[in-house]
Amino acid sequence: MSPLVSIEGLTVAFGGVSVLHGVDLAVQKGEAVGLVGESGSGKSVTWLAALGLLPRHARVAGSVRLDGREILGAPQALLDQVRGGRVAMIFQDPASALNPVLTIRRQLCEALALHCGLSGEAVKAEARRLLDLVGIPDADRRLSAYPHEFSGGQVQRIMIAMALAGNPDLLVADEPTTALDATIQAQILELLSLVRREMGMAMVLISHDLGVVAENCDRVAVMYAGRIVEQAPSAHLFADPWHPYAQGLIGALPPLDGPRRRLTAIPGTVPDPQKMPNGCAFAPRCGLVEQACLRAAPRLAPLGDGRTVACVNAEASRKALLGIAAE
Repeated sequence: MSPLVSIEGLTVAFGGVSVLHGVDLAVQKGEAVGLVGESGSGKSVTWLAALGLLPRHARVAGSVRLDGREILGAPQALLDQVRGGRVAMIFQDPASALNPVLTIRRQLCEALALHCGLSGEAVKAEARRLLDLVGIPDADRRLSAYPHEFSGGQVQRIMIAMALAGNPDLLVADEPTTALDATIQAQILELLSLVRREMGMAMVLISHDLGVVAENCDRVAVMYAGRIVEQAPSAHLFADPWHPYAQGLIGALPPLDGPRRRLTAIPGTVPDPQKMPNGCAFAPRCGLVEQACLRAAPRLAPLGDGRTVACVNAEASRKALLGIAAE
């Protein structure tokens, strides 16, 4: 099956400093893909670059195809159709994504008019339907309100409604539950899951919360220092991570059931993009580093069961995790 979105060899540089180094990622129609990694790994930049939302001074290269059609560097007219229409994005800070001096009706109806061609009573009725869909009560009255009159969770619901206005094939949710308490977080995630099933759309969930990704995604891609280092079906990755960085992330996650264990921490920090180490970017923090790791950055290689790993020592890494003596 050809993917809905295919990203190949995506690179991004700001002022001569590279922050993405050949990202390859595909999203199939209807699937949910989690994108995880520490801050600075390049998760948000990947999708901002793919949708042409980075500043003009950013140098972007590679390929981004939507249903086989190249959209990286596409004319503005095509990007206007894609963004909000075929692909919608929920940004990290929803409050700053809304115009504080315009009513919710004005902002939501603008999106509906642009992507659905609605006007008059039809656009107002659709705006009410979308607010009802995302659980905002008393839609008629709330459409006349301004963003500051809503709570953080309600603003996030409004952003989801705006994202759904164009009936997208893909929804990119960038940290959609940041700064929300646990109860509201669960409601937002349940809402995203519900609308995704009802609309049959694909979703990319960018998150630091591995538990959220495990529960809501079919497949997971782990990013580190501007590269994807492991991809696997969600159940496989969380049960049996192969890359040392993926092992470190999951090792720091408290178990919800089973025997108690000591949590582990990954030493060091994500490297400065201006001072990237030679070879594998994770080598300075890895306990299994070899000379081969220092010579060149490893490429993603298939290991079966839908898993790809960028590590020259992946087998030994997995054996070390399982306590098996390497041959």
